Amino acid sequence: MKDAIGNVQRVVVLGGTSETALATVAKLTAGRRGVQVTLAARPGERRTSAATALEARGLQVSEVDFEATERSSYERAISDAFESGGDVDIVIVAFGLLGDQKRAWQDVDAALELAQVNYAAAIGCGVLVADRLRKQGHGAIIAISSVAGERPRKSNFVYGSTKAGMDAFYTGLGDALEKDGIKVLVVRPGFVKSRMTHGLAAAPLSQTPEQVADVIVAGLRDGRRTVWAPPAMRWVMAVLRHLPRPVFTRLPL
Repeated sequence: MKDAIGNVQRVVVLGGTSETALATVAKLTAGRRGVQVTLAARPGERRTSAATALEARGLQVSEVDFEATERSSYERAISDAFESGGDVDIVIVAFGLLGDQKRAWQDVDAALELAQVNYAAAIGCGVLVADRLRKQGHGAIIAISSVAGERPRKSNFVYGSTKAGMDAFYTGLGDALEKDGIKVLVVRPGFVKSRMTHGLAAAPLSQTPEQVADVIVAGLRDGRRTVWAPPAMRWVMAVLRHLPRPVFTRLPL
């Protein structure tokens, strides 16, 4: 539970190797030692390195196995995360898969994998986490979505469609949980320079994970329900959403 001046004391990260999520944890806990952090991710070097980096900041880190393609895995991970310590202040839903966009609309297995990881598992985790937070009577969810879901583009429409569904779910979940005092912040980053986008040409208004984390922490502080990273992306997407389809489909997007 948050301390007397509102500092978080316990954070759970679903997708515990996400660079954006880890940068957010670092900013949420800056200068404070002993905050409990649970990293739910696949076991391996990336998770170990993430835990080591957070421990070097003086945080108490635990690790749980998490596989978004297996319901039993994420159900167990959430149960273990909530039952292994005190109340959870923030849950960051940060797992996702970009995939091969050309393959995704021509290969059933590739398309269904994107749908399972980015949409089905995200919804399953949202339902489970919401139930836990309601029983606590407090807490917040940070759901990392994408501007790709606001109007899916021909270059990545399968990925965009999964993020559109995920975004809609967490937006609605925030409305449903308002009466319970649970906050949901939906984050819509543009292009983020990270492992996930390594090798891709950076798009205009690109951000680092640390810059996205700044937007997230400010959104939490201000009680926002939705944030764009960078904030100017909100207006870019407002224009793109309302372009006539013949114009939109001719854009090099």
